[in-house]
Amino acid sequence: ILNVFLRDFKKQRKRMLLTLLAIFWGTMSIMLLLAFGEGFKNQLMTNEEGMGNGIVVVWGGQTSIPYQGFGKGRRIRFSTEDVEYIRNKMPELAAVAGEYTRWGSVIRYKNHTLNERVNGVYPVYEDIRNFRAKMGGRMINKIDMDKKRRVAFLGFDLKDRLFGEATPIEEVVGQIITINRMPFTVIGVMAEKMQMGSYGGQDSDVIAIPATTFKTIYGHRYMNNLIYQPKNFDDNKIVEKRLYQVLGSKFKFDPEDDRAISLWDTIEGKKITGNILLGLQIFLGIIGALTLVIAAVGVANIMYVSIKERTREIGIKMAIGARRSYILTQFLIEAFGITFLGGLVGMAVSYIGTEIFKMIPIESEVLSFMGRPTVSLEIGIAVTLILGVLGFLAGLFPAMKAASVNPTEALRYE
Repeated sequence: ILNVFLRDFKKQRKRMLLTLLAIFWGTMSIMLLLAFGEGFKNQLMTNEEGMGNGIVVVWGGQTSIPYQGFGKGRRIRFSTEDVEYIRNKMPELAAVAGEYTRWGSVIRYKNHTLNERVNGVYPVYEDIRNFRAKMGGRMINKIDMDKKRRVAFLGFDLKDRLFGEATPIEEVVGQIITINRMPFTVIGVMAEKMQMGSYGGQDSDVIAIPATTFKTIYGHRYMNNLIYQPKNFDDNKIVEKRLYQVLGSKFKFDPEDDRAISLWDTIEGKKITGNILLGLQIFLGIIGALTLVIAAVGVANIMYVSIKERTREIGIKMAIGARRSYILTQFLIEAFGITFLGGLVGMAVSYIGTEIFKMIPIESEVLSFMGRPTVSLEIGIAVTLILGVLGFLAGLFPAMKAASVNPTEALRYE
């Protein structure tokens, strides 16, 4: 079969090369489309996690349903005691914290003065809100909270505005800045990240101090919001319902009153985004597959021409005892060979091209949002399956025609 395939390749070199080129181009098209879709999906998911991975933000509201003798319209506000109360009552949470916010604070360092947002936060923000420190600094820790230290953790954009872009982290950490004329020591600068969602402003512009220090200095009785992270992200709806029950028991409101507190469930939002991106990848895959279908038609044409030119050969084989299954298998294998040869080259060129592109150090806001093309194992499997189906269909009908040839008529064919 291999010898016959090589012989036909030599006889129809130009037609074979054009068909292989079509398969190659179709395979490369679908690979690149899926790779760009995969890169976009991965980058978008990373950007969504910039604000936090699997977190739910909770704000206090007003009751809208009378409950246990209490009228509607009561304000629900959170304090530091509520953080401990929720932590003790809900073991299904991986972390829970609160946040204070103050806008328009005057930040000074030498001759630089800024009006910025100051947040009083908990140490768990390092994990649940991705407040990661650049090398050479650190995030707020438990000792800072317990001792109510005057330490500050800066967003990366705020650091550039206050100290200058060229100032290295080593020269920033340990410096004394003033927040509303009160001295604070800079302990770290946030690592750069892309952030899709936000509440109250981007993390890059924040100046974070310990929540206990914030409460002591400003005397805020109530927090602006709470944040929690469930242990199992798939149970987010169950945990949400449980939160209404726990807080309803403490603040005496109906657990079915959805206006008593309001939530932003980023877990649910991420699921919706994932479904949208999956639909986008399927759409891109269909576009690429259509290009491959055109190439598969070329393979079928090659096989029909080959059958016509080898009619006498087929008749002789069948006359001396060759089974129809042998003829059918022979032409199917040839169709698969053409398809996978062109497909293999197309997949190799696509993979090498995307890997080279990823190694090029291009700094761009577009790439930070769109991501770089990525060829995953799933993409390779999907393209291989598509090639297999098209190769089978491209060879099946010509092979069936070849297997149905009458040996007597084939021997008389000119």
